[in-house]
Amino acid sequence: MTLRVAVVGAHGRMGTSACAAIEGDAELELGAQIGRGDAPEFAGHDVVLELSTPSSVRGNTLAALTEGVPVVVGATGLSASDLRDIEAAAKSHSAAALVIPNFALGAVLMMRFAQQAARFFDRAEIIERHHEKKLDAPSGTARRTAELMNETHAGPWGEIAEDDGSGARGEDVDGVQIHSLRLPGSVAHQEVLFGAPGEVLTIKHDSLDRSSFMPGILLAVKAVPEMSGLTVGLEHLLDL
Repeated sequence: MTLRVAVVGAHGRMGTSACAAIEGDAELELGAQIGRGDAPEFAGHDVVLELSTPSSVRGNTLAALTEGVPVVVGATGLSASDLRDIEAAAKSHSAAALVIPNFALGAVLMMRFAQQAARFFDRAEIIERHHEKKLDAPSGTARRTAELMNETHAGPWGEIAEDDGSGARGEDVDGVQIHSLRLPGSVAHQEVLFGAPGEVLTIKHDSLDRSSFMPGILLAVKAVPEMSGLTVGLEHLLDL
């Protein structure tokens, strides 16, 4: 069976690459390319791939789920409250939402390794770097990494010097500081640094081209019709 896919955010950098990957896959059909300002039409599609902006991702996702169409969400900017609403809509309309902070398989492994390492260190910080047009900071990947680290780290993280109010210490996610860089020439890059007396552990991943995201996108698009409710993270589709 061929899955008919509607891509929201189809004319952006990621969307353009995703449309090409879908067209090149024999199991998928590119049904609609929805750009900024276009009225989203989801009826008649088997899957919606949401790659738009933080300001529109929530509304588009809920609209698709209301029509009973499963959604793969690659756009960032969803709050915890948004995720609760998406989960409720997915259950109410017997559809699935698969929210993926990062489609690169190497990035998923980086997050998993950081989650494992968090058990053994009392201090950790994250540095993430993306292209200058990325709208949100910190990135969804960095936030998700910090959340996973906090799941396995026992108790509070070690104390650090208090911020003087300048904000230069980055954003605090339950004790993990995240520092965001936005520079031309970058795609998606992240380092997780753990420190202990006499040693530093660095876990690093670099996406050098958007082609690194395509295997994960295709995997998610093919998997979501068989899922239910809300799932966050590509790792749930991998045998890790």
